[in-house]
Amino acid sequence: MTSTSTERRTTTAEPTHTVIDPAILYFGTPVVLLSTTSPDGRPNLAPMSSVFWLGKTAVLGLGARSQTALNLAATGECVLNLPSPEQVDAVDRIALTTGRDPVSDRKAAAGYRHEPDKFGRAGLTAAPSDTVAAPRAAECPVNLEARLVHAHPLERDDPDAGSIVAFEVRVTRVHVHDAIRMPGTAHRVDPDRWRPLIMSFQRFYGLSGEVHPSRLASIDEEWYR
Repeated sequence: MTSTSTERRTTTAEPTHTVIDPAILYFGTPVVLLSTTSPDGRPNLAPMSSVFWLGKTAVLGLGARSQTALNLAATGECVLNLPSPEQVDAVDRIALTTGRDPVSDRKAAAGYRHEPDKFGRAGLTAAPSDTVAAPRAAECPVNLEARLVHAHPLERDDPDAGSIVAFEVRVTRVHVHDAIRMPGTAHRVDPDRWRPLIMSFQRFYGLSGEVHPSRLASIDEEWYR
């Protein structure tokens, strides 16, 4: 075998995998600033990134003891505010704050502190919503008003059963900045203009441009309606 053949064989070898046990599995999801209100009308704003969408349904993963989870369970309403990289400082300013008072020992040990005015701390403007009582974050390019459909406790066979809840919410109204709308359309977001803020393993990232044409994109979005 020639040296050239040996070199080609080496460079095309399949990469190997190693078994690991990471504490978290945040391989990259959009950041959401989730706004809620308490039963007595106090607004709260919390960053989270355990979220995905199916049609007009969003599934939110939250710690059951968080103020956001308590508010959502009590009122059944929220707003999913999607920041772009331009709002990353606002997100980071409230990253180690909680609406719970007193702060749990576990969170206090990690550096969390009580913050009664999350919108003020973040430097964001609370704007009225149309279909829910929870306010919108005006600076975020996307606001999704939503109502609670079901709450699903996770890891029920775990000793800490009930510590994590998947909230299924139905989007009732969508607000977007005109800057991210697709020209010539009434109801479409332009993915070349919209750049979500992404969290991957506790760190902030943005998106670059499209990396490859998509066959799926040949289907008109209205087909999903």
